[in-house]
Amino acid sequence: MDTFQALVLDKENEQTNLEVKNLTLDDLPEGDVTIQVAYSSINYKDGMVGIKNQMVGSYPHVPGIDLAGTVIDSADGSFKKGDEVIVTSYTLGTGHFGGFSQVARVPKDWVVSLPKGLSLKEAMILGTAGLTAGLSIQRLEDNGLNSSKGSVLVAGATGGVGSLSVDMLAKKGYNVAASTGKASEAEYLKKLGAKEIIDREEITDTDGTPTRKKKWAAAVDPVGGQTLQYILSTLKYDGSVATSGLAGGVAVSTTVLPFISRGINWLGIDSVQCSMEIRKKIWNRLADDLKPTFLNEDIVSEVPLEEVPGVLEEILEGKVRGRTLVKL
Repeated sequence: MDTFQALVLDKENEQTNLEVKNLTLDDLPEGDVTIQVAYSSINYKDGMVGIKNQMVGSYPHVPGIDLAGTVIDSADGSFKKGDEVIVTSYTLGTGHFGGFSQVARVPKDWVVSLPKGLSLKEAMILGTAGLTAGLSIQRLEDNGLNSSKGSVLVAGATGGVGSLSVDMLAKKGYNVAASTGKASEAEYLKKLGAKEIIDREEITDTDGTPTRKKKWAAAVDPVGGQTLQYILSTLKYDGSVATSGLAGGVAVSTTVLPFISRGINWLGIDSVQCSMEIRKKIWNRLADDLKPTFLNEDIVSEVPLEEVPGVLEEILEGKVRGRTLVKL
């Protein structure tokens, strides 16, 4: 390609603009592997970058923390022209040009070969959200969770991590309770496999109670804040919560009581810098036993590059359900 399209975030005189522009290969940052991007996906973090201009290393910048596509050039023997690959995390889309571009160039150490069992489109329906959901379930199971232990709560269940977690857990035979602030999405969550729908206000800690009635064997928490406070107070003995997000705030007020009286585990989930060994393990599971049942229109919408800015606004406002793909 002599030229290709990308969504470029630029800044001039303290004013930022986000628009589709034509770029050339010379505009791309240094890297070992050049990829023709088939799909990217839209995440909450992309909204923080593209709309709030947070975590941007320098301008001009191409956002997009996910991409899947085909290698068109490689300076490293690990990959060759024609290989189908996935790139997520690290500084992709923050300090390094990201996936909202028809062509991307990245370091070889960021690249994962597309596992057998996934298409490029399916890989981006999963994306960082799917990787995070998979990491959460892996950590919960590593800490003793199995389907006989009791119900698993998924907070923020209509978001990307939440929707995919509900689907994956239900497929694995877990009894899933899904929390949402959108009563209209109850049928959607039930279709994904949730057995119980809970209004998010019911799992919000407003009085600082350190321990409540034991309810959950485990929880997937992409929300944080007062939601996490409530979860910590209601985990069963030896229960675990996997926290991966901050949509509900970064501050968490708790005490040592649920930890020392119930032996609970608060597990931090990092999909950005986790090792390549773990990353490959989770992607292989996402292509196998954790592959969601509904990798289709039930959980996915698809937009062209020109419509991405509007979706970034909506995801920050909590108006996006499931996953939104960008077809490059």
